[in-house]
Amino acid sequence: MYLMYVDDSGDCGMPGDGSPSQLFCLSGLVVHELRWRETLSELALFRRWLRGRYKVNIEDELHAAEMLSKPSKLAPSLQKLAKHERLAIIRHFADAIATLRDVNVINVVVDKRTGHATSKEEVFRWAWYALFQRFENTIRYQNFPGPKNADDRGIIFPDNTDGQKLKRFLETMRHRNELKIRQSSGAFSIKDEPIRVIIEDPILRDSRESYFIQAAGCAAFLLKQSVEPSSYMKRHRRKAYFNRLDPVLCKRASDKDPARMGVVRL
Repeated sequence: MYLMYVDDSGDCGMPGDGSPSQLFCLSGLVVHELRWRETLSELALFRRWLRGRYKVNIEDELHAAEMLSKPSKLAPSLQKLAKHERLAIIRHFADAIATLRDVNVINVVVDKRTGHATSKEEVFRWAWYALFQRFENTIRYQNFPGPKNADDRGIIFPDNTDGQKLKRFLETMRHRNELKIRQSSGAFSIKDEPIRVIIEDPILRDSRESYFIQAAGCAAFLLKQSVEPSSYMKRHRRKAYFNRLDPVLCKRASDKDPARMGVVRL
């Protein structure tokens, strides 16, 4: 069984509706059941190190975006730190994620500037459909690293979001899932390939209670900053931060261009 923990960065709103972001990003951290306890132990070890280095309580949430833009929403142990120290924590967190054994991170970006998506509903649906499909395909073709079972399945744990929509998306994809397939001639054909290995409805988790969701959130934040950086991140080599995750990026998700680092761009 593969478990995927998902968080987002940016928002689904359209620029004409006052959205401050041109992008909506999803990152899904995937771990096999046989590596789950080991991975949790590594994340807990990092949090103990962080407590010793920066006096950050183990139970305090590491919310990457708020650590730089909304410190007032952080726990007191993080609020008291200088901004450059909070950025350093994000960097250390990325490095800790990159060392996790047999973990993969699937990344999806919807660029609202392309004009393909015309509403916030489409932005949300496109991003999640793409993430579900990449998770499904990577399990079916046994392209995730680490332990494998002959009949592995997958289950999804998103941060708090619209669970009813995600449930409907998966229900639809299990009955009818039309994929656009590029032929060797360059032409496209349509193939109906319903989802088979993702089981159950998505199970929503509160990021405050999950180191895994917080790790996915860190990846999503750094993904967005690598493409659409804040003024602060522009001054701090923002692409270098996402590049630190290179060892765990799911390159199989998008083989079109190695420079994309596996990021699915819509």
